[in-house]
Amino acid sequence: MAWRYFRRDDTRQSFELLYTEAESPNLPARPPWRCFLPPNHVNRSQDVQYWKKLRELAQAPANERSRERGQSFQIPKDKNGHSDVADAVNAAIHLRRPLLVTGTPGSGKTSLAYAIAHELQLGPVLKWPITARSSLREALYSYDAIARLQDAQLDRTRHPQAKGDPNKPEPPEPHLEKEEGDLGDYLQLGPVGTAFLPSLLPRVLLIDEIDKSDLNLPNDLLNLFEEGEFEIRELVRRKRRRGKETEADPTVDVRTADKEVVPIKNGLVQCCEFPIVIMTSNGERDFPPAFYRRCLRVKMPNPTSESLVPIVESHFKDAADENGWTKTKENVTELITQFLDSYNKADRATDQLLNAIYLMTREKRPSEEEMERLKRLLFRRLSEES
Repeated sequence: MAWRYFRRDDTRQSFELLYTEAESPNLPARPPWRCFLPPNHVNRSQDVQYWKKLRELAQAPANERSRERGQSFQIPKDKNGHSDVADAVNAAIHLRRPLLVTGTPGSGKTSLAYAIAHELQLGPVLKWPITARSSLREALYSYDAIARLQDAQLDRTRHPQAKGDPNKPEPPEPHLEKEEGDLGDYLQLGPVGTAFLPSLLPRVLLIDEIDKSDLNLPNDLLNLFEEGEFEIRELVRRKRRRGKETEADPTVDVRTADKEVVPIKNGLVQCCEFPIVIMTSNGERDFPPAFYRRCLRVKMPNPTSESLVPIVESHFKDAADENGWTKTKENVTELITQFLDSYNKADRATDQLLNAIYLMTREKRPSEEEMERLKRLLFRRLSEES
């Protein structure tokens, strides 16, 4: 079997999604130092149903833009047809390591994650957009303690006996259900927490623009990347308080970032297959050596005419007006050349080129004179002040 899983050509091989209980997915062997929850601890029947729902969710109309993003991605290659990006993705799959992708804005860093999920049929991308206020805890799970308290207070109002006052009458509707639900009703896994659920296939996790994070966030990720597990403290505390009264393996149903419901045992979430983690960075800061040690790193190359033409065609060929793409293509090629000349001299993004081409391929398009003025507006440097 070839070692390349991510290829972006007709010879690619996908992970098998709907495997039977007697079969295992088409995955490379794990390195001995990157083994987590043993596969025999995963309920195969539940896992099959989980991935069936994920595949249906990926094909839903709500995810059409994500599918198009994955389909239109063109992997950057050198003149010999070699791609460092493809090599890095495949190495990350085999080694079960996160991949840190750097490059200029608009070079395709984010789209890479969608291309991997689309090609390997790994469900919707789990995305965590980073800001200066982002914390690992919120990306793992959230707990709505206020909603639970409100529901508990409402229960006491509707059921006076719950207050412990024997002189108060029974509620007029003894059959009325309580507002407060199970503890799991107030918990929801975030994108990172969902990615580390135990499964026989890996999810694709996109940690977007990690260089915008607080200084401590990369260090907070180290233990998760190394151990492949985390605790939900509210469930662990619940188990400890109940002591011997609780069952041996208490299970609580919790919602995921995909709005599915999964069982969590003993408050511990432990991955079986390490997710395919794509972390993007615009190079605005450096990271600690310990963080680099746990990642693979690759830089997206600057765009070339050979790499931009297929991207533009995939976005606009079907959207060209009745004059047809052939007539428009000559002007588009010239615009790409102008963009690359300015790109190599200053900081610009591929999105700026797509904006210009969009205006040029409309039925009601600007005149040539107007287009020249618009290009000065659309191709402005990213660091240029207004």
